[in-house]
Amino acid sequence: MNLLKDAISFFRDAYYELTKVTWLDKKEVTGITLVVVVFVVVMSIFVSVVDLFFGAIVGILL
Repeated sequence: MNLLKDAISFFRDAYYELTKVTWLDKKEVTGITLVVVVFVVVMSIFVSVVDLFFGAIVGILL
């Protein structure tokens, strides 16, 4: 029974902590998502260019 009491207490405490969270509004979430997507695209292009560069160098050396 102690395990059940501990589990109930845990979920009650977790719910209480979630009520204190300040959630972002839709505009902030959209803005942050856009920043992440742009960053991922830029980094993908960068890694691809570096990979092509090093692939060419290895091709010349071998």
